[in-house]
Amino acid sequence: MLLTSSAAPGQIWQTVLHELRRGALDSKHPFRFLTLATAGTNFPQVRTVVLRELSSSVEFLVYTDFRSAKVQDLLKIPRVSLLFYHPKKQVQVRVKALATLHVADELAQEHWKRVSEKRQSEYKNELVPGTRIEKPELGWEIQADNAHFSVLKFSPISIEVLQLGKKGHLRILFELTSGWQGNWLVP
Repeated sequence: MLLTSSAAPGQIWQTVLHELRRGALDSKHPFRFLTLATAGTNFPQVRTVVLRELSSSVEFLVYTDFRSAKVQDLLKIPRVSLLFYHPKKQVQVRVKALATLHVADELAQEHWKRVSEKRQSEYKNELVPGTRIEKPELGWEIQADNAHFSVLKFSPISIEVLQLGKKGHLRILFELTSGWQGNWLVP
C-alpha cells in the first residue's frame, strides 16, 4: 500500500511524487510506463509511453517522433490524461495535464544528448510513424542526419490517487491552485 487513511495530504503528496520520480529513474518501476490519452480525431487515442523525467516543478517529460499521430492530436487539443498503475502497491494515479511540444529548442537539445546512439536511430526513420509498409524491415530504415526527435512536456492541473485495499479504498485529489492542495474523495 502506498496510502493510508492516517496520513496527511502533504505526506501523501510527497510519497506520490517520490514514486513518480522513481518511475522516471528506474526502468523496472511500474510507473516507468504510463498510459497517455489524447482526444484524437474521431475517437480518443490511448497509448503507452515512457516517462523520461519528472521535473522539480512536477512536469512529466516523454520523448516522441514529432511526426507521430499523438503530436498531431496534441497540436489540435493539448489536453491529456495520464494513467499510472502500480500492481504490487495497488495504486492508480490519474493526471489531467496540458501538453507542450518541444522540437529543436533548448529542452529538446538537452534531452537529445541523453539518448543513446542506438536509440537515436529510432528517431531518424524516413517514414512517418504509423505508415503502412510491406515488410517489417522497411520500418527500420534510417536517415543519417535528420532526427525527428521531440520532447512532450505535460504540465498537470490535477493528480488523483486511488489506493485499492481489502478494508476499503482511499482516494485523494491534488489540484494546482496556489500550490498543490489535496482533498479526500469518496472512492
